[in-house]
Amino acid sequence: MREARDRYLECVSAVDLDELSPADRFVVLEEWESALRHQIALSHALISRLEQVEGCPPVPITLADVLRISPREAKRRIRDAQQLAPRRALTGEPLPPLLPETSKAWHEGQLDGEHLRVIQKFFRDLPDHLAPVEVEKAEKSLADKAAVLRPDQLEKVAHRLALHLNPDGTFSDEDRARKRGFVWCGGQQVDGMSVGRLVADPELRSLVDAWMAKFAAPGMCNPADESPTTTPTDEVAERDARSYGQRQHDALKTLLRVSLGDPKFGQHNGLPVTVIVSATLQDIQAKTGHGVTAAGTLLPISEVIRLGAHAYHYLALFDQVDGRGLWLGRTKRVASADQRIMLHSKERGCTRPGCDAPGYLAEVHHVDEWATGGLTNIDKLTFACRPDHRLLDQGWRTRKLANGDTEWIPPPELPMLHRGTNDYHHPEQLLGNDGDPPPEYTGDPAA
Repeated sequence: MREARDRYLECVSAVDLDELSPADRFVVLEEWESALRHQIALSHALISRLEQVEGCPPVPITLADVLRISPREAKRRIRDAQQLAPRRALTGEPLPPLLPETSKAWHEGQLDGEHLRVIQKFFRDLPDHLAPVEVEKAEKSLADKAAVLRPDQLEKVAHRLALHLNPDGTFSDEDRARKRGFVWCGGQQVDGMSVGRLVADPELRSLVDAWMAKFAAPGMCNPADESPTTTPTDEVAERDARSYGQRQHDALKTLLRVSLGDPKFGQHNGLPVTVIVSATLQDIQAKTGHGVTAAGTLLPISEVIRLGAHAYHYLALFDQVDGRGLWLGRTKRVASADQRIMLHSKERGCTRPGCDAPGYLAEVHHVDEWATGGLTNIDKLTFACRPDHRLLDQGWRTRKLANGDTEWIPPPELPMLHRGTNDYHHPEQLLGNDGDPPPEYTGDPAA
């Protein structure tokens, strides 16, 4: 297969593009685009047949690791493949794809990913009460239009068709519930700010409106005041220069700040549900730099100090010179709360290479297994998210390097997966000297 691909690419590369007329260049690009779409369709056909391999992470993560694409992109390709590939009923008989006409056009190389996104959104937003025959007609119509229209043109047609099918805008409680959600739109921006997207159901909207009516009023919870208050005087309210959106932001922050760490909410991974921040003593004293939360969020030191003034939060301090923190040893199997705090500060998240799961979603792992005599000491513990933790029962091994990093070693029968450490949670390590030798392992030489 690789040889055939190389021969094809060699022939394509040999084309003298300068000899083509301006019109022919468009024709060639159209042919190449069609060939590329055919190849993507074949890739999806293979993706639809992927299965969990023992010793590998879940299929989406394995696909992302092998192809070096993001987990989000891997999940998207799997979802696309499931909608466009033939299916089988529980009794074994073959079934058409979920989007049969779209699948046909897709495998003929007539559609690209943008066309598919438009059609998927159309069906995701349709109410459940529409007759199946109308839905089938709509799918065929959109697939036919997608073969001759650009994605932006198709989007306009899909919008008009959705209004035609549901002119009264009738949606059930189930239709609305399916759309609800809150997500951060990417990571933190370079200035530390974050953008999120909230789709609220009517109940959440009513609850938020009630909270904002009081706590987003002028003068309430104003961080610009020397002593923010929830009982502002008329004078305090009048000098409040915040916008309505800023007041709502500060009201939401107040709601969470007074709630986190309350013992009645129980625990998460052995600690109260609260904010955990790690920083260096030097930065705290100089009031510069930033701390890192157990979710990987960068927090300016000024805000770390302000956050530390409230109850129920944890702050772990390290020496900036050598990174030294508390050394805590235990003879019991379960890590103490103090050790978990230090792991949040040291590891910041799952240590499997490439994993971006933050410390809040990680579990404590004994590098030297407790069952075989390993100790519950801070220098023998690490973090692993729950899916990656399971891999350690399927042939994966971990070991501590001399610099304290945790190396993950896959089973030898999985050559497509690579050993290594995870520097995602430690971007400062990416600035090291290229000539530095890799850290040596100081434990069992046979590992």
